Amino acid sequence: MVNPPAPDRDPAASSELVQRCVTKFLRRVMPILVIMLVVNQMDRTNVGFVQDDLKADIGIGSAAYGLGAGLFFIGYALLEVPSNMLMERFGARVWLTRIMISWGAVTVLMCFMTGATSFYALRFLLGIAEAGFFPGVMYYLTTWLPDSARGRASAIFLGGSATAYIVTGPISGALLEMHGLGGFAGWRWMFALEGALSITVGLVAAFFLVSRIGDARWLSGEEKAALSAAVERDREARSREPQVSRLRLVVHPQVALLTGVFFAMALTGYAITFWLPSLVDDIGGLSSFQIGLLTAVPWICAVIAMYTMSRYTDRVPDRRPYLAIVLVLSAIGTFLATLGSPWFGLAAVTLAAVGSKCAANLFWPLAQSTLDLRVTAAGLAVVNSLGNLGGFVSPTLFGYLEETTDSTNGGLYALSAASLLATVGVYFIRRGSGRGGAEAAAPAPVRTVSG
Repeated sequence: MVNPPAPDRDPAASSELVQRCVTKFLRRVMPILVIMLVVNQMDRTNVGFVQDDLKADIGIGSAAYGLGAGLFFIGYALLEVPSNMLMERFGARVWLTRIMISWGAVTVLMCFMTGATSFYALRFLLGIAEAGFFPGVMYYLTTWLPDSARGRASAIFLGGSATAYIVTGPISGALLEMHGLGGFAGWRWMFALEGALSITVGLVAAFFLVSRIGDARWLSGEEKAALSAAVERDREARSREPQVSRLRLVVHPQVALLTGVFFAMALTGYAITFWLPSLVDDIGGLSSFQIGLLTAVPWICAVIAMYTMSRYTDRVPDRRPYLAIVLVLSAIGTFLATLGSPWFGLAAVTLAAVGSKCAANLFWPLAQSTLDLRVTAAGLAVVNSLGNLGGFVSPTLFGYLEETTDSTNGGLYALSAASLLATVGVYFIRRGSGRGGAEAAAPAPVRTVSG
């Protein structure tokens, strides 16, 4: 146990020590967390690049593909809270690396799929294996960093998600080019090698992650004491906030409204993620690697737009009008994707991706600032858990519509309608207090009690 700093410590000197510790943490630990997130997102969404291959090789049709893609989120939602509880017991070094090695192993097993049943089972199991990774990292940051520094770390970590959308296409496309090597299909090579990468990164992460401040060899005794004291002060302040039942939060008007808006956003985001490679493939005459490169274009544009807009909107007193504008852009993009050629459709989906990413960047600071302080942290946890179920609904709906109507237009119309409904809902969200910026980039970890 690290002793707190002496009572007569100079506050300015203590603050300087804390900042020095934060800088060391950001340099030594954050890079591996970002790499883990990039690989996490890749293994979660790489199935989008093999839809046609799965249909041709093992008879997985559009409806089965959509259901399997979405089943991930059911497993993820069911195990998210228990996983976080176990991480608190075992520590980040053990639990986060265990999560990563587990999902890598499941990804490797996907190269042995033989039909729809094994596809369903492994996607569900992948969700279970990945459960708790993202909120686990968010909790890990609270055990290492004071509140004043956690926003910067969260923003760095979330940047990994944006990077993953860009690199997943080219990497997966390149691996698919290995088709026929050793007598194996390209999609089997993709799952095997990307899963092996996850296992390798998980093993390497065990050498970089440090569960507790007191175990860090790269901090002096004085630095450990100063940082421990700063984190403990923030923990005591958070512990004075009342515990709130999740069941009661579900029917809280503002929480319910925010959940509905985020659910609509998740519908569009995950629909683009899982069905973009199929849309690009409709262009025709492209290799798997070229398809992967083209799927990166909408995300590159989205990330540029997201960071450009955030530089301005972080200073505005009311984010609601801007959130409404980008949701309308998302609705227009998904609607236009039903018209014209595949190249026109790619441009339209790019517009939808820009709207979707910018909406997410605006939503979380708005959500954090608009809720009553007594329910903010717990409310955001509920919004994140329930809203992410859009990741199940969206691909399942698209797969069913494509198989029954031979077109995804019906799903795109539904996404447009959902985005427009969310736009209306935005104006019923209370105006926030103006808190935001990097500190609000992600939901804060929270202690909750069951309903």
